Amino acid sequence: MSLRETQQRVDQWIGQYKEGYFSPLTNLARLTEEVGELAREINHRFGEKTKKREEPAGSLAMELVDILFVVVCLANSQGIDLDKAFDAMMAKINARDAARWTRKER
Repeated sequence: MSLRETQQRVDQWIGQYKEGYFSPLTNLARLTEEVGELAREINHRFGEKTKKREEPAGSLAMELVDILFVVVCLANSQGIDLDKAFDAMMAKINARDAARWTRKER
């Protein structure tokens, strides 16, 4: 599924509610919260902080898609085409980093 299709799918889901998208500041707060949840899960898996016995196992995949959902909501609310933005970002880093690393032989 392309980012555009993902954006359309989220927009259709949000469209069923009269409130629509949250404000950019609310979405930023939500994004910060979701990134914190991802950080917590990564710390539990790979860091020194272990989970308590009563805590359920978390999912890195679900934490990442929670972040993606909020990013898509923010982009949609601001009229940003994430496919175009992603292509532009990849062009920028490919040009910037062309000689930065040794590329793998294909």
